[in-house]
Amino acid sequence: MDARSDRNAIPLAVDLDGTLIATDLLWEGLFILLKKNPFYVFLVPFWAAGGPARLKQAIAQRIDIDPATLPYRAPLLDRLRTEHAEGRKLVLATGTPRKFADAIAVHLGIFDRVLATEGLDNLTSGKKRASLLAAYGDAGFDYAGNSRHDLQVFDAARSAIVVAPDRHAARWQAAHGAETMPAPKPTVRTIVKMLRVHQWLKNSLIAVPMMLSHEYFNSNMIWECLLAFISFSAVASAIYILNDFFDLALDRKHLTKRNRPFASGALSIPFGLGAIAVLLAIGIGTGLFLSLEFLAVLGGYMVVTTAYSLSFKRMLLVDVLTLAGLYTIRVLAGAAATGVDVSFWLLAFSIFFFLSLALVKRFVELRTTAIPPGERIAGRGYRTEDQEIVAQAGMASAFSSALVLALYMDSVAVRELYPHPWLIWPLAPIVLYLTMRVWILARRDEMHDDPVVFIIRDWRSQIVVAIGAVLLVIGGW
Repeated sequence: MDARSDRNAIPLAVDLDGTLIATDLLWEGLFILLKKNPFYVFLVPFWAAGGPARLKQAIAQRIDIDPATLPYRAPLLDRLRTEHAEGRKLVLATGTPRKFADAIAVHLGIFDRVLATEGLDNLTSGKKRASLLAAYGDAGFDYAGNSRHDLQVFDAARSAIVVAPDRHAARWQAAHGAETMPAPKPTVRTIVKMLRVHQWLKNSLIAVPMMLSHEYFNSNMIWECLLAFISFSAVASAIYILNDFFDLALDRKHLTKRNRPFASGALSIPFGLGAIAVLLAIGIGTGLFLSLEFLAVLGGYMVVTTAYSLSFKRMLLVDVLTLAGLYTIRVLAGAAATGVDVSFWLLAFSIFFFLSLALVKRFVELRTTAIPPGERIAGRGYRTEDQEIVAQAGMASAFSSALVLALYMDSVAVRELYPHPWLIWPLAPIVLYLTMRVWILARRDEMHDDPVVFIIRDWRSQIVVAIGAVLLVIGGW
């Protein structure tokens, strides 16, 4: 018997979570459940108290997964398909509930048998080893796994394939010289993508109240704005990570979002939870150096963004109004941090301006998502036929922001604050230029970024904004 025939005579058992897929279905299922109904969070501790199997089964009974969207480890899956084609018996041996395991086995079509968690029997570690020994005998199977829970199974197998190992499995692999299939290590770029550092640019809005009060060289206010920026950026990144957890299934269906660290499996959910804890500690800890008013605004931002992730983003119009409000909250945070009063004019301008840009985001999604008429975009409250009304509302908001700005520039407040108020009149056409250019590019299908980030990054917009800033400074002298 040749080596290939000898190998094919021995079944290969394959672990699922962390091995065949670069994620853990217990964590994913938990976030799918909480997205379905956040109040399940109060039941989770009671389920967990009944043991891991009880928790897994409670979650599995209430949700479904889409096996087609999961982040499979391509090298391992390709190998399994080859061995299946050569006639080798493959066994999916997992602690995942049978409902999920069977769905994945049916989707892949390569497994001859499925061993999974049933009832209160959590099929991991020793119980998985016992099940495989009962079925195939000592050293009667090969096994592919990835974690400390697989060490007992490795010891009972004829040979082991250690896939993307944690430190325990890596230590076992080195001691036994077993075959390994390492996964790419996260890079600094991966962490930067997780944090969405480019989105921190939005938090520069914190400095707007200070700039409009002409306190450009006030070192105390500059320091307060810097602390507020750090605080908001850390909290925002924590919320972005949480949002990624709730949107894993949707992101994996998206052309570009599927490459996000958690959707692709480059980073694990437990790693992300640890990052959230650290980021919130940094954000809140930094905020403690500022006023109680700032902490109140920061707390409101956390509540609203979490509600947006859980619910608001799926509601027609509520989502864009919330986004516009979140930008305005950043302005309020800057005012709270520095003690500068904000006017009605600034808040009205902010709402209309950022509502226009929020509507751009939805318009672009409607333009680029292929959905049949009458059906909604996945995870949104919009349909294809809403394109024109969204565009009309967005452009109307853009003109409204310019109108508010024009009325403000003719107010008594401006004449008191600016010795040369006529110098700031070009701000109205500047605002129109920025917003109308964004809308034109969106209609040309050339808007591939968050519009706020686009304006901050785009060199033409930078020049126009710089001109406006210079006019504000000169007009105030």
